[in-house]
Parts: sequence; C-alpha cells; structure tokens
Amino acid sequence: VQLQASGGGLVQAGGSLRLSCAASGRTISRYGMGWFRQAPGKEREFVSAISTTSASTFYAASVKGRFTISRDNAKNTVSLQMSTLKLEDTAVYYCAANVYGTARLDESVYDYWGQGTLVTVSS
Repeated sequence: VQLQASGGGLVQAGGSLRLSCAASGRTISRYGMGWFRQAPGKEREFVSAISTTSASTFYAASVKGRFTISRDNAKNTVSLQMSTLKLEDTAVYYCAANVYGTARLDESVYDYWGQGTLVTVSS
C-alpha cells in the first residue's frame, strides 16, 4: 500500500490544521493506521493511532485533547485534525499502516510509511 500525506503548512500558534493520508494500491480497511512526527534534530515520535474499525484510538500525551484521528475506509483515507497548535508541534508528520489492524504506538510494527508533510507553527 502506498501512502501520501498532505495538508501540512504554516500556521500560527493556536490555529488549526487538518492532515490527510491517502492510500492507494490496497484498501486500508484491514490496516491499523498511525501518525508520527519528527521535529528538527529530534527522533521520530508517536502522535496518534487508530484501529481498523475506529473502535480504538490512542494519542500521545502531548497532543491529547488537541488532536483527533479519524479514518474513512470507503475513501481510503486517514485524517488528523490538529487544533490549538503549539510551537512544539512543528515537525514533519508521517502516516503509517500496520498489518495487525490495531492502534499501535510502536513505530517498529508499522509496515508502510508515507513521505511526510511539514507542519510549521509560528508565534
């Protein structure tokens, strides 16, 4: 499955942005999906994940209450709605898919990755 992340851009602190991840090649309905991010000079970190049926979602503590992950299996897309953005949310955001179908926090279990989309939060 090929993943294409989009929706990144420049936004002021306190603003909102919606990222999308479009899949092609296979349906994502059997894949657990996740979002990860990598800030400049830092390791890539978990942001959020969602199971196949959306029954389970997980968020990093740093984004809980501000970000919302969702998926539309019919449209083969996963989204990340980001609100109340902070300077520390600046990063390249990646979407990923795992064959387990569950919402997983560990990036090592993800089999497919998108190319990333840059989110820059300014003061």
